[in-house]
Amino acid sequence: MADNSQKMSYHVGEAKGQAQEKAGGMMDKANNAAQSTKETMQDVGQNVQAKAQGAADAVQNATGMNK
Repeated sequence: MADNSQKMSYHVGEAKGQAQEKAGGMMDKANNAAQSTKETMQDVGQNVQAKAQGAADAVQNATGMNK
């Protein structure tokens, strides 16, 4: 009886360890996705800012306000 109990306890511990490992892997993937999204959004923001500045410069040039 103790042998079966020990085996069951071992398998429960093994399953718990596998679940924790899988959860850790999923958290790593989520963190990587969040970091990638952050970097992408920063790039997008910089591109929008550069285009807005270019548009402002073009308007100033067209209206002679840059002098």
